[in-house]
Amino acid sequence: MSTTHYYLKAQCIALIILYYIPNSILFAQSDPIQKPNVILILVDDMSLMDLGSYGGEASTPHLDQLAHSGIRFFNHHTSPSCAPSRAMLLTGMDSHKTGVPNLPLFLPPEQINEVGYEGILNDTVKTLGTLLKAEGYNTYVSGKWHMGHSPNTLPTKRGFDRSYILDASGADNYEHKAYLPTQSKPPWYQDGKEIDLPEDFYSSRTLVDKLISFIDEEEDKASPFFSYLAFQAIHIPVQAPKEFIANYDGVYDKGWDVIRQERYEKAIELGIIDSSVQLGEMLPFLNSWESQTEEEKQLKAKAMAVNAAMIEAMDFHIGRLMDYLEEQGKLNNTVFLVSSDNGPEGSDPSLVAGMDLWLQWAGYDREYDNLGQRGSWNFIGPEFASAAASPSAYFKFYAGEGGLRVPLIVSGAGLAFRKTKSAFSFVTDVVPTILDIVGASYPQNYFDGKSLYPLIQNTQERIHEEDEYVAVEVAGNAALFKGNMKIVRNGPIYGDNKWYMYDISSDPGETQDLSQKMPELFEEMMEYYREYCEEYGVLEMPEGYSQTGEIKRKFIDNVKQKSMPWIIGILILLGVIVFYKLGRKIEA
Repeated sequence: MSTTHYYLKAQCIALIILYYIPNSILFAQSDPIQKPNVILILVDDMSLMDLGSYGGEASTPHLDQLAHSGIRFFNHHTSPSCAPSRAMLLTGMDSHKTGVPNLPLFLPPEQINEVGYEGILNDTVKTLGTLLKAEGYNTYVSGKWHMGHSPNTLPTKRGFDRSYILDASGADNYEHKAYLPTQSKPPWYQDGKEIDLPEDFYSSRTLVDKLISFIDEEEDKASPFFSYLAFQAIHIPVQAPKEFIANYDGVYDKGWDVIRQERYEKAIELGIIDSSVQLGEMLPFLNSWESQTEEEKQLKAKAMAVNAAMIEAMDFHIGRLMDYLEEQGKLNNTVFLVSSDNGPEGSDPSLVAGMDLWLQWAGYDREYDNLGQRGSWNFIGPEFASAAASPSAYFKFYAGEGGLRVPLIVSGAGLAFRKTKSAFSFVTDVVPTILDIVGASYPQNYFDGKSLYPLIQNTQERIHEEDEYVAVEVAGNAALFKGNMKIVRNGPIYGDNKWYMYDISSDPGETQDLSQKMPELFEEMMEYYREYCEEYGVLEMPEGYSQTGEIKRKFIDNVKQKSMPWIIGILILLGVIVFYKLGRKIEA
């Protein structure tokens, strides 16, 4: 039999097989690679060095586990204030494009009706929830939202399937009540409907509980999920359960000067800064530890102990979330990103006239024994905030490095192990980074930020080139970066509204102004800042403006508004009494 005959016979057999065997078997597709789950964790008012893996005193074993099994960024920046940072974090766009360039609390009357300064997320930007939902993700948010609760700005309208959110700058961690006299009862929402808080509420525990329930109740368990977990920790009022506070008894008795020095030394040890960097002095308006009375030292040391305890409590509940994911077989396919919205809170609201009276009226105290518990109103103050921000200058609300430089951890499925990155990064970089991690497509140059994925994959040493500019502005506090150089302006009460220039690689404490030594570079950077303002619609603050002054003005207006009905009522009552007495005299 010829070779040709055998060949034709083989072809016939092959055709018979192709005809009778179902295509689904012959051409079966392998299952597509499962996209990773993504959990974006945002801490409120946490400094670069607060976590244990960054050199802080707080015990954070679960976040340290993520840090050491992933990548720690040492030169990551955000805005100096919460709502603008959150808008940039979730959109990848400059805050002035999002409609949230400032907090409504700080907005002067002249800017209230200005386009772009509405203080709520506008319709021109898409959130990460919307972008990942288009990629087949289930999307959840639990925690502080602070970008509006109008019908079109709640998370349920901005790409999130399930939500449990606080839409305010902050709130009590145990009860459903305001933490500032300018605030009414804080608005909480679940899945788009306003709610009251449970009796056993504690913010870190409840927010994690809700997120776990969202994942657990999901009908479509085959699809990956994206979760935005935005803690109230460690925003004022700083509160934590007793069992965590006890772990820091005596830790801060040495005072803020020593803590600032110790964190500086730890920053050198960890490679956050070079050993040649000199630690700058604290701001000249701040007190030394030795100037405090023994009673003041005890109260302020405990305030900082509660701060560390609140971080540990948050970490504990993050550990519960990780344990749940492991039980569900999801942990190994989950990517975590952890950061902070700005640096440590340095305000001392007790200095505001009338604040003590309001605290009593609202049911708060600052008693040593109850500090951090239900009914206590706790804060760390500017001196300990300066220590927490070491080795950087300033803290929250200011554009110094202490207000802008925060941790960023990226850890999880398929990512690098035990890496640190000193390259500059910015909050708007997070969205394109996540989209690259999950393999989503998006138009080039669509976002204001740039993906950090090449850094994560070790294919590039830097994302923002040395000749590239990155700018940020909130309430007149502003900074512009070019390579290692930075121009910065800080407003009152600790700033003077003047522009300075620093090399932040060698001077994160911003002590050596280079504007006069390098005038051409300074003017070049100033010119770009002016262009940035024009392009993004940045408004200058009115003459004499300060954030604290605006809070005081709103506080007084609020008191007047709330007390006016009582004043009118008292006047009417007095008038009735006077007329009654006059009437009796006339009758007599």
